[in-house]
Amino acid sequence: MLTSLQEPIGLHRPLLNPMEDIQDQLAAEIAEVEWKDLIPHAQRDAIIVVTPCLDLLEVGMAIAQDNSKAVQHWISESLIVKPSAQELSNWHRQPHQRFKTLIVQPFVLVAGDSQQAEIKSPIA
Repeated sequence: MLTSLQEPIGLHRPLLNPMEDIQDQLAAEIAEVEWKDLIPHAQRDAIIVVTPCLDLLEVGMAIAQDNSKAVQHWISESLIVKPSAQELSNWHRQPHQRFKTLIVQPFVLVAGDSQQAEIKSPIA
């Protein structure tokens, strides 16, 4: 379980083999979190919804490694997006709804629900 949504990953652990360690650290940080714990991150506009066709860890790795080519491609294809106003409103009404999340500072990646067919807000 995630110890704190305020704690950036990797800052308290030394990296020996950066590629493997980053992936292992990110994998260890994936957790299910209730919406009520994500509200502060939504208020600072840090939530990014990752479509179900992408792997949360893969997206986290790309962001952590500053792979702008992959990230820009996913943004252009609306595969990673900011949550829509409707999604945020729905989630606020269900504070105990659980989300699979991954923190990659300054963002909180949230696995998208394949049942949601709402219009998404592009990442600015």
